[in-house]
Amino acid sequence: MLKHVLDVLELLDRPQADGHSLDAHLRDVLHRAAQQAGRTAEADRVEISVTRIEGAQGGTDFVKAVVPGRDGARAGGSAPTLGVLGRLGGVGARPERTGLVSDADGAVAALAATSKLLDMYGRGDVLDGDVILSTHVCPDAPTRPHDPVPFMDSPVSILDCNRQEIDGAMDAVVSIDTTKGNRLLNHRGLALSPTAKEGWILRVSDDLLGILETVTGEDAHVLPITTQDITPYGNGVHHINSIMQPCVATSAPVVGLALTTGPAVAGCATGASHETDIAAAGRFAVEAAKEYGRGAARFHDAEEFARLVDLYGPMTRLQSTAGATED
Repeated sequence: MLKHVLDVLELLDRPQADGHSLDAHLRDVLHRAAQQAGRTAEADRVEISVTRIEGAQGGTDFVKAVVPGRDGARAGGSAPTLGVLGRLGGVGARPERTGLVSDADGAVAALAATSKLLDMYGRGDVLDGDVILSTHVCPDAPTRPHDPVPFMDSPVSILDCNRQEIDGAMDAVVSIDTTKGNRLLNHRGLALSPTAKEGWILRVSDDLLGILETVTGEDAHVLPITTQDITPYGNGVHHINSIMQPCVATSAPVVGLALTTGPAVAGCATGASHETDIAAAGRFAVEAAKEYGRGAARFHDAEEFARLVDLYGPMTRLQSTAGATED
């Protein structure tokens, strides 16, 4: 995984970074592996796309890949589909800052996981379920003030990000995001959030905690989130960051995988990315895809969730964008 991380970093840490260079890289990884394994026909089943979206503060390229599973929905099978999203404002903040910013880590992890899954698929290591991976690439995103350290902003709205990255075929979502600009979790590495679903913050998945501990080789850390973190951006309340924003746009269970540090580090800081931590995040995404697709990992307890809704009613109003601006 570390090799894939370094390859992606080479493509993103430059002013010319765009989705098309990543598209070419991902296709090259897939076809090289498929040619070596004599599986070139199977490689054509993989979908990779780039979509350019313009916003009020510039534009960005959304990169999306769909890696089919042997028993996945796209083949008419019953295995569930996992979504893996790399959340960020931008990979760079030019001209204000020179170089790759800390905020890029989510995109790097998602793209490295994509590369690894494509390499596996090309060689014949096909997972049970489909995996849909998405992120966006902008080397010159704006910044904005935030407490306790400045945030990266995005050239497009969070609603645009959700529209491009959330796919109705996703049965569960892992949202990977740099979460270093806070004083809630003072630990360098990874942390897993509780599961969020339809306005409810549910208990942390034991299955996913086990995967995290396997991947990192240390005790799992949990990212504390609040109700306001799972409400839409632009509603006038504080959010830890955008890590939980996918839950606004889907009924699927969503977990955040946070890349964290000891001290608070600004999202627009350069020289702040830790390649081995990013690789661990990418490995978590791959292992979660393996286990979820074969039915060995649950994001939430469906019966317990139904019981909560039955007792207290739906909380979907927290997903409503009424009163929120397109920040």
